Amino acid sequence: MDTLKGKVVLVTGGASGIGRATALLCAQEGAAVAIMDLDEAGGAAAVEEARAAGDRALFLPGDVTGADDCRRAVAATVAAFGGLDVLCNNAGIIRRADLLATTEADWDRVMAVNVKSVFLMSREAIPHLAARGGGAIINIASGWGLKGGVAAAAYCASKGAVVNLTRAMAIDHAAQGIRVNAVCPGDTDTAMLRHEAGQLGRPEAEFLAEAAGRPLGRCGRPEEIARAVLYLATDASSFVTGTTLVVDGGGLA
Repeated sequence: MDTLKGKVVLVTGGASGIGRATALLCAQEGAAVAIMDLDEAGGAAAVEEARAAGDRALFLPGDVTGADDCRRAVAATVAAFGGLDVLCNNAGIIRRADLLATTEADWDRVMAVNVKSVFLMSREAIPHLAARGGGAIINIASGWGLKGGVAAAAYCASKGAVVNLTRAMAIDHAAQGIRVNAVCPGDTDTAMLRHEAGQLGRPEAEFLAEAAGRPLGRCGRPEEIARAVLYLATDASSFVTGTTLVVDGGGLA
């Protein structure tokens, strides 16, 4: 397949989970792929997979909450591949606690990784997308950005912010040919989902079985979320901007 042939894609949080699946799928679809992550070992392994699938891939160690690291990551991508066409703001964390049990440090960290990173990375990427005549930004939000959830106050607030920031960016940058959309996954079988069980003090098997309680009767797979990102990254979605694509097995329904 070559739906992204000749395109350059930058994925944050691409060392594992949804980000890794997205980077690999984009490479398979012909894109040059840059992966930004703090996890250097995971990032290097993801790049090797992407190179095997599509030849051109680059790992960018960095912290998406730092303006300098975001600037360096975008600049390195453009220097290596000649431009930038798609940014996937995937990096994210969760802290499972209600408001009273949420520390100020946890609140700040969740907001920084989940929301501030979208601001910082997009601010660096947009001039380069515009220079190519347009492009796509896909922000990974959550079903809990559209409804509330139990014991996840900071996470819900952060993902709601991502959803509405997506709308604002779509309005502001449409004239530059830049489409901005969000994907809202439901529970997806990743290390982060399994880590939630530990945060809540729940047996992992019991927690995952509960997470599968949706019309399709299972959790999502990272590659299923990646296919939604791919759709929003390609010309198949050329008239789609400012929207949220829910991929959750019917959970919100």
